[in-house]
Amino acid sequence: MATLIDKAQVFRSLHVPGTPVVLPNAWDVASARVVADAGALAVATTSAGVAWSLGRGDGDHLTRDQALGAIARITAAVEAPVTADIERGYASDPAGVAETVRGVLAAGAVGINLEDTLRPVAEQAERLTAARTAADDAGVPLFINARIDTHRLPPGDRTAWLDETLARARAYAAAGADGILVLGTPDAETVRTLVSSQPLPVNVLAGPGSLPVSELAEAGAARISAGSSIAEAAYGLVRRAARELLEKGTTTTAEGGFDYATLNALLLAGPEH
Repeated sequence: MATLIDKAQVFRSLHVPGTPVVLPNAWDVASARVVADAGALAVATTSAGVAWSLGRGDGDHLTRDQALGAIARITAAVEAPVTADIERGYASDPAGVAETVRGVLAAGAVGINLEDTLRPVAEQAERLTAARTAADDAGVPLFINARIDTHRLPPGDRTAWLDETLARARAYAAAGADGILVLGTPDAETVRTLVSSQPLPVNVLAGPGSLPVSELAEAGAARISAGSSIAEAAYGLVRRAARELLEKGTTTTAEGGFDYATLNALLLAGPEH
């Protein structure tokens, strides 16, 4: 059986610019098992999907223990490396971020996303360094993906957006990050600029309105994630199917899903069984 260090090294090796690791994000044991069974080389969590599955809203409304519990259940359910979206670190200061990272490793994950919410660069750098130090002290080459939230800036000035994004990327690299995640739907030229103008592998999202994986790969992305889009689609299906049944008395929306036996067998075939 692969050790945590083995999985961390495998996950790290998957980040190749131009040949990106593709991550259809999961939010619970069943979705993680389905993603792994579909052929994903690693499983990433979506913090939004995890929060929704636990009856909470996204945006730091989970407690650290709730988030770590979800991560532990997912890592126990799949053999593939797991990287966890830990929002802002479920902590108000760098020491708390370090505590969360120790919990992530104990839960069996080998990567994290840590978002900056546009906090001052020096402050976020301290949080990233705390995460890096906690992982290094544990002897695990945790992949720290620094989410840069410049998508929150007012729209309009692309040059200012790019300058701020690149400045943060360089600072986060110096603080110990291993990759950057840039949200939004960048065009190929922007991805190429992000790749060529700072030292870290670039993670972008694939979803409705985005470029296809092939074009993002050609632009140099090293990691492509679905983010919350698959969870959104799943809950959208629930809404459409429920409304159809309640309003029309029909069930065509539910066609094409897993049949009971196949999904049940997939869950019964997991590592814990």
